[in-house]
Amino acid sequence: MPENPHLSSGGSDQPVGTDGVLPVSPADGKNDGAVAAIELCWDQRQQKIPDPFVWPQSDALASSERELDAPVVHIGAAMRGGAGMRRAAEQVAAACASHGLFQVTGHGLDPALARAALDGAAGFFRLPLATKQRARRAPGNVTGYAAAHVDRFTANLPWKETLSFAHRTSAAVSQQVVIDYFTSVLGSDYQPLGAVYQDYCEAMKRVSLEIMEVIGVSLGVGRSCYRDFFADGGAIMRCNYYPPCPEPERALGTGPHCDPSALTLLLQDSAVDGLQVLANGEWRPVRPRPGALVVNIGDTFVALSNGRYRSCLHRAVVHRERERRSLAFFLCPRDDRVVRPPPRLLDGGAAASGQEEEGRRYPDFTWADMARFTQRHYRADARTLDAFARWLGAAATSASQSQDEAAEETV
Repeated sequence: MPENPHLSSGGSDQPVGTDGVLPVSPADGKNDGAVAAIELCWDQRQQKIPDPFVWPQSDALASSERELDAPVVHIGAAMRGGAGMRRAAEQVAAACASHGLFQVTGHGLDPALARAALDGAAGFFRLPLATKQRARRAPGNVTGYAAAHVDRFTANLPWKETLSFAHRTSAAVSQQVVIDYFTSVLGSDYQPLGAVYQDYCEAMKRVSLEIMEVIGVSLGVGRSCYRDFFADGGAIMRCNYYPPCPEPERALGTGPHCDPSALTLLLQDSAVDGLQVLANGEWRPVRPRPGALVVNIGDTFVALSNGRYRSCLHRAVVHRERERRSLAFFLCPRDDRVVRPPPRLLDGGAAASGQEEEGRRYPDFTWADMARFTQRHYRADARTLDAFARWLGAAATSASQSQDEAAEETV
């Protein structure tokens, strides 16, 4: 689930409440006229962008010429252990304590599969709008086709289209879940494209679990701790398309945000850059590196690390004449698994004394809780995790009061 690419402080169509929760657009997925108008926005004859796509100047700050200092981790060497793992763990620890992003090579992803996945996205987004609308995202759902998120918001719209779908690893469900999605939503002609993304998601899951081994070592909890935690988890796969934009200095492909999921693996089209990370007050580009995957930490893993690692605040910019594509794989825990940091990461001596809560930065939650919150109540940004924790606290207080009232009534 990934990110909802909007910064809540930047001009929402609804005010933020005292609890920090921002409601979704009142359109509630029925903004058909706006969806139909998207094709006009992408029309290359347009000289200006419509007002809903104009971002506040504070969010659309100019990009720095300096690239982000992001280490390149050789995951293959790390998996062999020894010096390779030690080196990788050191690199990951430094990056995740700073800005939350690094790149990985030696991951074993077939270049032909990567190319097929990028080309498949290009083909899908070239389809007529009516065909893409077969996969239109339903209100409250994280999967499906979305054009500039006009189904949820009316301001600060991202200059992009997306197609998102779920991937799961479980003996209880079909192992062809991605293929089933494509054929059921778009038709049997799209079975080959579904097969490409089925293979791609399985490759990304394998790589993500290897990365979790490195992260576990970097935090001193061992190789198996986080790998086991995510082994039966799920993921959201998202194909992104950023069309050429007549006023790129006033628009954003994706607004500043942190991903609510645990880990994001991003494949950038090597021909066009666009990803940027906020570091030391500057938006620094993460330029495509041939054969590398970009990895960033999300809010869910911040909670799993007890706040030791940082969620990566990033955005995507657009270009006047060049279009851009990328593929994002968002790793998530199993829906009902409780997100709680390992006892070893709790501060002070709380863990040793059996008083875990004293060292906790965030309350327990499940991925289902987080997904529900971000889809129904909040536009994900750099403060989502804190707002979510407050929301959980308010919900727990409300439930406790209801129980007390019910108990009084039975007395």
